Amino acid sequence: MTFRTAARTAGWQRIGQNDRVADIPQRRARKAKLASLPLGVAGRATVGLGKRITGRSSEEVTRELQARTAQQLFTVLGELKGGAMKLGQALSVFEAALPEDSAAPYREALTKLQEAAPPMPPTTVHKVLDEQFGKRWPDRFLKFDDVPAAAASIGQVHKAIWSDGRPVAVKLQYPGAGPALMADLTQLSRLAWLFGRVSPGLDVKPLLAELKERVLEELDYTLEADAQRAFAAAYADDPQIAVPRVVASAPKAIVSEWMDGRQMSSIITSGTQDERDTAGSLMALLHYSAPARAGLLHADPHPGNFRMLPDGRLGVVDFGAVARLPEGYPVALGRLTRLSVDGDADGVLNLMRDLQFVRPGIKVTAREVMDYLGPILDPLREPTFTFSRKWMRSQAARLSDPRSEEVRVGRQLNLPPSHLLIHRVTMGSIGVLCQLGATAPYRSLAERWQPGFADKSGVVADD
Repeated sequence: MTFRTAARTAGWQRIGQNDRVADIPQRRARKAKLASLPLGVAGRATVGLGKRITGRSSEEVTRELQARTAQQLFTVLGELKGGAMKLGQALSVFEAALPEDSAAPYREALTKLQEAAPPMPPTTVHKVLDEQFGKRWPDRFLKFDDVPAAAASIGQVHKAIWSDGRPVAVKLQYPGAGPALMADLTQLSRLAWLFGRVSPGLDVKPLLAELKERVLEELDYTLEADAQRAFAAAYADDPQIAVPRVVASAPKAIVSEWMDGRQMSSIITSGTQDERDTAGSLMALLHYSAPARAGLLHADPHPGNFRMLPDGRLGVVDFGAVARLPEGYPVALGRLTRLSVDGDADGVLNLMRDLQFVRPGIKVTAREVMDYLGPILDPLREPTFTFSRKWMRSQAARLSDPRSEEVRVGRQLNLPPSHLLIHRVTMGSIGVLCQLGATAPYRSLAERWQPGFADKSGVVADD
C-alpha cells in the first residue's frame, strides 16, 4: 500500500487539484488589490458627504465610514497573505487600544487574521516538501494531512504523524513569500495614511519599517528552528510553559511536535475570568522570563501564537520573530523602569540622558517626563494589575492627541534602536493582556525576572 493510499484509507482529508484554493496572489493582482484601498476610501467619503447633506450627523457618518473602511482594509490584508497579512497580524495585538465604536465592527476580522488564510493546493504543498526533504519525504511520515490546520502570513501548518508515531506540525513556507512580503511592505508604506482613517493617531510607519528590517530573518526557517530549539530547551519539563520540540527542519520547512490546546483568541472571546487571568499571567511570565532563561524574547505576541493546554500550561508556537538578548533584558532598562515607578523624576531624567533616551540639547523637564511615562507604568505600581481595553484606550488617546502636552514631550524623546523591538513586544504583550481583561502579578514578575528592577539605586555600572 502506498503512502497516499494509506492516507486516504485512514480518513485523512485531501484537497482535489480542482478545488478552489489560493496561493499567494501574483504581484500584479496584489498591487491591484492594495491599490483598491484608497479608491474605496474616496468612494465612501463621497457617500458620507451625501449623507451629511441629507441631515445625518457628522459623528454618525464618521463612525460608519471608519467601520466600513476597517472592514475593507483588513479583508484585503487577510486575502493577500505575505506582508499585508503580516501587518494585519501585528496590528491585531493593538486592537484593545482602538476606540470601541471603531474596534467593535472589525474585531472579528482581526481575529481571523491570526490563523486563517487561503491555503496552498496539495500539488504546491508536495512540491515544497519535495524541495525541502527530497522526493522520498512520504517515507518520513505515517500520515500527512494535505488540508492545513492553520495558515498565516508567510507559511501554513499541516498535521501529520511522524515515522515514530508522534503527532507533528509541519510548517511550510509559501513559494514566493519573500518577494511578496517585501513588495507588500513597500506598497503599504505608501498607504500608511489609510490607517489614520480607521483610528486617528494610529501611525503604522514605524511598524512597517521594523517589519521590513526583520523580513529576511523570518523567511529563514533554519533560524526559526534554532530559536525554537533554544526555547524548548529552556522550558523543558516546565510546569507552566510548554514549547514543542523540533523534529526536523530545512530552510523553508519545520517539523515539530504537535500541540493541542484552546486558542488564545477563544479565551479572549468566551473564556471565564479565571481562564483569562491564568492565560494573562502565563503570557506575562513568558515575556519576562524568556530573556533570562533562553537569551531570547518571543517577538510576535499575537494571540494566534498561544494556546492553553489541557494540563494548564501555556503553549507557545511560531518563533520566526525573536529578539536575541544573550545577556537578558538590559539592566539599565530595568533600573529606569524602577526609578519611574518610584517617582524619582530627577533620577529618571538623568538616566534617560545617559542612555540617549533624551538627546543632548533637548530641553525637557523631569516633571514633564514623569507626566508622560507615569500612567504607562500603572501595571507595575501594585502587586497585581487588572488590564482592560478601557485602560489601553485611555493610554492610546493620551499619547495620540496632537493637542496634548504628552504628545509634545513624546516627540522630544528618543528610543534607541537597541530598545525598539523590546518596547514594541512589551506593548504588544500588554495589548493581548488587555484583550483578555486579565488580572496578573505583573510587578512580582518584573522583580523576579527583569534585571535592575529590584535595585532602587538606579546606578548603572560600566560594562
